[in-house]
Amino acid sequence: MKVTVIYGTMHKGSTYNCVKNLLNNTKINDSDITEFFLPKDMPHFCCSCFSCFLKGEDYCPHYKEVQPIAKALEEADLIVLSSPVYVLNVSGQMKALLDHLGYRWMPHRPYQEMFSKVGVVISTAAGAGTKEANKVMKKSLLFMGVRKVYSYGINVGAMSFEDVGTKKKEKIEKQLQKLGDKVIKSVKNSSKKGPSCFAKMLFYLMRMSQKNNKWNKTDYNYWKDNGWLDGKKPW
Repeated sequence: MKVTVIYGTMHKGSTYNCVKNLLNNTKINDSDITEFFLPKDMPHFCCSCFSCFLKGEDYCPHYKEVQPIAKALEEADLIVLSSPVYVLNVSGQMKALLDHLGYRWMPHRPYQEMFSKVGVVISTAAGAGTKEANKVMKKSLLFMGVRKVYSYGINVGAMSFEDVGTKKKEKIEKQLQKLGDKVIKSVKNSSKKGPSCFAKMLFYLMRMSQKNNKWNKTDYNYWKDNGWLDGKKPW
């Protein structure tokens, strides 16, 4: 099973340790895990040039940094997005990456490979905000067509993982053990179950929209070339 993990910061704190805990519980080989640390692996903010939407992702000025991550998402069976809470939201680095992947959303050019994938979003906070942060990451995966997305957020009550209490750490380990079991089972069954109801509904709505798309030839031609405007489906 291939796993792609994206960390919303380079700091290896509570969020990083939660991700590692989850992966250890799933007993996935390190050789099957591809990790990206932001902003090191994608340091740019979207410059609002619309090139990815109107011309294609190859025209993005940050193509060289974005595409290795995009390719790793395509190849993964399990996608993990993680971010500590920054002012009740994801880190700026994570948001910048998600902005660059907007062209892969269902209204534009969803990738067929995404419809059978499973995702996990993980966030931690010293206080509050994990629900808001996870909501942002989960929404991006769902709008890219990911079949099932699990969320895990916890308020650790500390600024570093070393300062997290023993009981809290034990709680985290137990919760992530249960989550890991669910994730493994879901990944194994993903090819049998097909896309989610949400993905199907959104696909059909966007297909109707694309049939009348006069403003973006790149998106229209993508749907046309895949046969989706003529009744073919990406699953």
